[in-house]
Order: sequence, then structure tokens, then C-alpha cells
Amino acid sequence: MTSTTSTTDQAADRALKARHRAMWALGDYPAVAIDVIPELGPELVAAAGIRPGDEVLDVAAGTGNAAVPAALVGARVTASDLCPELFDAGRAFAARHDVQIEWEEGDAEALPYEDDSFDVVLSCVGVMFAPHHQQAADELVRVCRPGGKIALLSWVPDGFVGQLFATMKPYAPPPPPGAQPPPLWGDETHVRGLLGDRVTDVVTARQTLTTDLFASPEQWRDYWKTVYGPTIAVYRSLADDPGKVAALDADLTALAARFDRGTDGTVMDWDYLVLTARKQG
Repeated sequence: MTSTTSTTDQAADRALKARHRAMWALGDYPAVAIDVIPELGPELVAAAGIRPGDEVLDVAAGTGNAAVPAALVGARVTASDLCPELFDAGRAFAARHDVQIEWEEGDAEALPYEDDSFDVVLSCVGVMFAPHHQQAADELVRVCRPGGKIALLSWVPDGFVGQLFATMKPYAPPPPPGAQPPPLWGDETHVRGLLGDRVTDVVTARQTLTTDLFASPEQWRDYWKTVYGPTIAVYRSLADDPGKVAALDADLTALAARFDRGTDGTVMDWDYLVLTARKQG
């Protein structure tokens, strides 16, 4: 019975990860990384205190928003992601900055690295999307060397992106058993609980990304519907229900309008948490 249950659980997990990989391959996440959130990676690298020669792992690296800035400091960087479809854009990004990065497919909940392998383990709005938070946190700690740094940047639950996921939740298919909401990684208490007494010297700061790329809330909504994998996936799930599509359109527009503080074009503040910690020696 145990063997059957284990095999069933493993098959379900593989299916879940396949859906996650397909979701992040939708749309144009490289455009989001380059056009909307480019400053987040350098912000995290600075907070982590990365130095030349450090061995750095960027978990759920995407197109290298943090990996490339870390390499520019002089670190030896490995960029790992469940979705290797993003790596071509990442390699092009690295080439534009004339840095070398190792790009490797990997699941944040089962990283393909030995214990105590890296001086710094970081993730910029990446590991927060792993569905099983404790497993992902355990992996971050496991592959970090004693005395090394763990550095995370995550959207907060009550900020714009956290509220985006809350707005989409009623329209999305129910999450699988055990999956936790991504914005919980932006809750300091939650992340401290995940890391536990295996880390020390925890430092946190809530910071803000200001976006002013969109002329109106409607323009942001239409852009996000075409570039951002999680949003595209929700809309695809509603393809046979025009009424729900229209309702989600209205709700996303209202969300952007609620956060809009611009007078000539849309200006929004997207809050995030930066957390750094040192692995116990």
C-alpha cells in the first residue's frame, strides 16, 4: 500500500511540475523581466552582499534577472529553473553583458546539487512559485554552505502582485492538495518559519517597485494577459465561459485602478520583501 501511494504521489507531483513548466513557458516572461522588473535582480544581489569569486546559485532563475547581476559582480553563477524554455532569452541577456553563466534545468523542490555547494543561494520572485513551500525552503538551506547566505525577493500578499493572485484565485482551477499561495513568501513570519533555526542573522526590508509603463489600467490588463504565464493560464481555463472572461477583465482593471496613483498615465507601486539570512555553521 505504501509503495502504491508513493508511486501515485510521485506521478501527481510530476504532472503538477509539468503544468508549472508549461505555464511559465506561456506568453513572454523575458519581456516582463527586461521591461517591467529589471531593477529587482540587482537589488537582491546588493542585499546578498555577493563578492567576486562567490559560488552562487540562482533558484527559479527564469531569464537571469538576478543571475546576470551576480555574474557582473564577479561571482561564479549557476542559474537553475524548472522551465528551460526561458534559457535562450537568459543566455542572450548574459551575452549582452558579456558574462558566463551555467544554465541548468532543476526543480526548486529537488535541486540537483550536493549539500553545502554554494556560498550564496538566492531567488528573485522565483522560488515563491514552487507549490510546496517547506520542500523548497529545505532545498535552499541544504545546498547553501554553512556560513553562507540565503537571499530572497518575493511579492508581498497585500501588495499589487499579491492582490493580483488573490483577484485571479476565484477564476482559476483549484490548486492541488498541499500547494500554498506564492505571495506567502512575502510574509516575513512565514519565511522565518520555513527556514527555522537553521539560519541566523535574518534581515528583512519591505521595498517598492514603481511601474509607469502603461497608459491606463486597461492597457496594463491587456499587456499582462499576453505576457504573464499565470494570468494567461487562468484566461485559458475560462475560454468556454465568455461571462467569466468579462468578469475577470473587469476585476483586473479595477485592481490596477485601485493601485494607480498616476495623473498622466498609470503609476503603480508593487511592494516586495527582501530577506537575507545566514546558514548556521
